Amino acid sequence: MSNSVFRTKDIAKIIADHKKSEDGHSSGLKRVLNVRDLTFFGIAAILGAGSFSSLGGAVFSGGPGVVILFIITAIACAFTAFCYSEFASRIPVAGSAYTYAYASFGELFAWIIGWALIMEYSIGNIYVAYSWSDYFTSFLDKCGWHIPDYLCTSYKEAQHAVNGGSTNAAIISAWEKAPIIGGLRLIVDVPAFIINILITYLVYRGVKESRNFSNIMVVLKLLVVGIVILVGGYMVFHIGTTDNWLPLSDTGTKSFMPNGFSGVMAAVSGVFFAYIGFDAVSVMAEESKNPQRDLPRGMILSLVICTIIYVLLTLVLTGAVHYKKFDGVGDPLAFIFEKDNLNIGWMQFLVAICAVVAMTSVMLVFQMGQPRIWMSMSRDGLMPSIFQRIHPKFQTPSFSTIITGVVVALPILFTDKTFVLDFTSIATLFAFVLVCGGVLLIPKREKEAGKFNLPYINGQYLFPLLVIIAFVAVNYFNKNYIPKLFAESSANSISTIIFWVLCLGLAILSYTKKYSLIPLLGLTTCMYLLTGMTALNWAWFGGWLTLGLVIYFGYGKKHSKLAMQ
Repeated sequence: MSNSVFRTKDIAKIIADHKKSEDGHSSGLKRVLNVRDLTFFGIAAILGAGSFSSLGGAVFSGGPGVVILFIITAIACAFTAFCYSEFASRIPVAGSAYTYAYASFGELFAWIIGWALIMEYSIGNIYVAYSWSDYFTSFLDKCGWHIPDYLCTSYKEAQHAVNGGSTNAAIISAWEKAPIIGGLRLIVDVPAFIINILITYLVYRGVKESRNFSNIMVVLKLLVVGIVILVGGYMVFHIGTTDNWLPLSDTGTKSFMPNGFSGVMAAVSGVFFAYIGFDAVSVMAEESKNPQRDLPRGMILSLVICTIIYVLLTLVLTGAVHYKKFDGVGDPLAFIFEKDNLNIGWMQFLVAICAVVAMTSVMLVFQMGQPRIWMSMSRDGLMPSIFQRIHPKFQTPSFSTIITGVVVALPILFTDKTFVLDFTSIATLFAFVLVCGGVLLIPKREKEAGKFNLPYINGQYLFPLLVIIAFVAVNYFNKNYIPKLFAESSANSISTIIFWVLCLGLAILSYTKKYSLIPLLGLTTCMYLLTGMTALNWAWFGGWLTLGLVIYFGYGKKHSKLAMQ
């Protein structure tokens, strides 16, 4: 019996145990997904809330220069996708980063990853539900059906808007016109609550039905987004608003980054949230026909396609409308076609329909991901056995699916979009850091035909050289960079100092252990994105991890199957 919290699972044993359970038909899931389905699942998750909602706030923070952050984030995700692909090729079972951490870092880190992924898939879906509600009610308004503002707005969002002096008329109206019961204003986002229930039911019924539904929505979504880019891009040049790409900064000079690079980095939560869906593909390992070949292809293809779309969309938005007008805008793609902007009514209507489709597909993929994480944790004894229960008819993790629906539904009643966005992004970046680091710890293997093999590029000299070049470049373009970091006491400064210390440590390790360059770059780029998080983000994340550790030491450590061996 092992009492170490860092006990690891042997990769061969993970696969053997899974094959044994699958052959016995006790817990195997249907293998029905091919590379096209997996790519579509990735696009369904990525191209949704980020492009249709959080993109507005990102543009307001960073201006046209937020394109740079999209590219930086895409590069970080690309390196991470390679690391996910390496793990998925070696361990083609459900569980995603949780299972990968178990094989590399050990049980405690596996639990932390699984706990963090609850925020990515479940809590992240709360934001998507809010965004879906915004576009759905906007669509109904255009059809002449108006839902009272207090029944399609979250309480916290309305409260923060009033206290912060917001000019958003709809949210202010929700606060002022809401009925008061027992001294409390009745403000609740009913459409967000209802769509969560419907999606939970669909996922409960089965992956095949969900796959077909998702694929149809992805095709429609890509068509409409393509029309937005073409029509919006044409209008930018036709009416001559290209000057919006170089707006005046506070100093009175034209700049692609009017709020500086710090303004661009302030948008990191919104931009990164736009990408978090690609790793959801790895959760579908047990339902893939050929996971060792198709999972890597699905992740990388969906990432490349969506990055190109995001860059084009950002350029269209910031060219069509001055970036400052996106303050508080939750439907940016429809916003640019409003009467005061490009004034194309039929495009407003089309985007509203597409957005409802997009948000639905994103919720579908995220809602499918979380139950499979819980199922894997339950198989390992870290959660009660009921979480691995498979429905006899639908062959889906039934109990875990229902619990996921409850975890998403309840916070809808008392949270808001900003909180959920930051909370989700920091947890996902944390998971990405551990996945990239985990690849460095697993033993090397010989190349196998028909399977993904992470290219090995010796980072012994390259990585330390890149760290030195990056540090010199940052100091060159930012005068007094080091003194400023130590003079400030903000969370960003502290996390940046920690980032450079960790880079130095990784440079030393890469020189002595000849680590592969790709996971090293994935690790450092994700750590860099974490430096954009605020002190409040870290405080909430720390509290969430503390709660998770209490549960692990109170239940998981005692019931772990590894502890029984």
